[in-house]
Amino acid sequence: MAYLTRYLDSPIGTLVLRADDSALREILFVEAPEAVADASPILDAACAQLTAYFAGELMQFDLPLGGEGTEFQRSVWGALTTIPYGETCSYADIAHKIDNPKSVRAVGMANGKNPLSIVVPCHRVIGSSGKLTGYAGGLSRKEWLLAHEAAHSDYRLV
Repeated sequence: MAYLTRYLDSPIGTLVLRADDSALREILFVEAPEAVADASPILDAACAQLTAYFAGELMQFDLPLGGEGTEFQRSVWGALTTIPYGETCSYADIAHKIDNPKSVRAVGMANGKNPLSIVVPCHRVIGSSGKLTGYAGGLSRKEWLLAHEAAHSDYRLV
């Protein structure tokens, strides 16, 4: 299926957004945008909400999401959406949240395959030691996102 596409410049790099008529399917970091700006109410809403997020004016996204993955991956991504803005949790916390406490490594793998960066906040998952761990967009982006949320919420990084 061909998706509608839009590019968005952000403080941490260019994002490519892809959607179909029913849901947002991908938000990924890219090196350089292409000259594409498909008409889509979902992409319009996603760009507006991401712009407000980066301005510190939006703490919760309200978009139809349709990231493609296995049932397990979708359960992990669903759990990610429950992590409050400005807070973090561990991979073990997510494994417990999906009632599969022995799946910590699999949670990490699913987290890394999240197709909806920022909106499905995989950047809010950190190691059980409290240290930042992998992020598909790069650790510097993860650090920026967490600091951005800390600056716009009552939560502060320790």
